Amino acid sequence: MAKPVLMDFYADWCGPCRMQTPIVEALQKDFGEKVEFKKINVDKEGDLAMEKGIFVVPTLILEKGGVELNKWMGVTSKEELARALNDSLK
Repeated sequence: MAKPVLMDFYADWCGPCRMQTPIVEALQKDFGEKVEFKKINVDKEGDLAMEKGIFVVPTLILEKGGVELNKWMGVTSKEELARALNDSLK
């Protein structure tokens, strides 16, 4: 069964991204091996950011089996993300 992937699109110069980082890191501890976490710097991975339609950072995308389940733009709460991650594991 495909493992959910949470992609965190960020930039080093982005203030809200620095607020999002500890939230994603906490989720990584909570979900461990059940969810794959990818941190993607839009300045270094511009092609991937364009392919995924990233125009705002931070943007988080939750995929499973290559299918986008959720997309959040701007700082998103741990509770909201945890709920979506739990749903993706069902």
